[in-house]
Amino acid sequence: MANWPLDFLKLFLVTLRDVAPVVLLFAFFQFFVLKQVVPNLKKVIFGVVLVIIGLALFLMGLEKALFPLGNIMAIQLSEASFISKGYHDPSSWLAYYWVYIFAGMIGFSTTIAEPSLIAVAIKANQASGGTISIWGLRIVVAIGVAIALVLGTIRIVTGTPLYLYIIFGYIIVMVQTLFSPKKIIALAYDSGGVTTSTVTVPLVAALGIGLSSTVPGRNPAIDGFGLIAFASLFPIMTVLAYAQILELKNTLKKPSKNEI
Repeated sequence: MANWPLDFLKLFLVTLRDVAPVVLLFAFFQFFVLKQVVPNLKKVIFGVVLVIIGLALFLMGLEKALFPLGNIMAIQLSEASFISKGYHDPSSWLAYYWVYIFAGMIGFSTTIAEPSLIAVAIKANQASGGTISIWGLRIVVAIGVAIALVLGTIRIVTGTPLYLYIIFGYIIVMVQTLFSPKKIIALAYDSGGVTTSTVTVPLVAALGIGLSSTVPGRNPAIDGFGLIAFASLFPIMTVLAYAQILELKNTLKKPSKNEI
């Protein structure tokens, strides 16, 4: 803990290096392509500095807290001593039910807090004139991630091949796409992408690696990854399903020709 100033300085320099190409790109287009002065230049520079400091602090928080926490929780929940207390057959995949519950709750809570999803939900609400609810979209996407992590942890425990879930999942998405309202399809696909961002990915990755390192017969390098793919696939299903349900509900509300 005493070395945290040095650790932060290292992360700050790394973040500065990573952000520099983006800043230089914007500067190049602004001054050499558009050939215009940046409006409110001082505020923009101050904002860039805040972004770099914020990213450095966030990365430090991931390293010091989120990564270890996700890994520790997964290991503790899947240890043989804990498993044997709650289920009579530790070799059964059902014995890991606390892992599935934890994975689902982690998936839901981290997705609700995901800044990128909040940004997309706000823009979708504005673009739709308020038709798409900000909280409605966030909750539906979070449910999708929760389902994804439950199934993903079951896959790790059982050792089922990842490609079976992914192939079957995208088949469902393709069928849903054919019968979903066109105005929601692009948003649904984007919703799958924004879930795999700053808050969700670190905990999900740590959960997968921690679980696969504890379950007998699993290899963290082979079985520990794949949860993020689940987290980006299943929200597409839930958003499309939500849109289909709303469309069906609105259709049933409309009076029939005989009633008119």
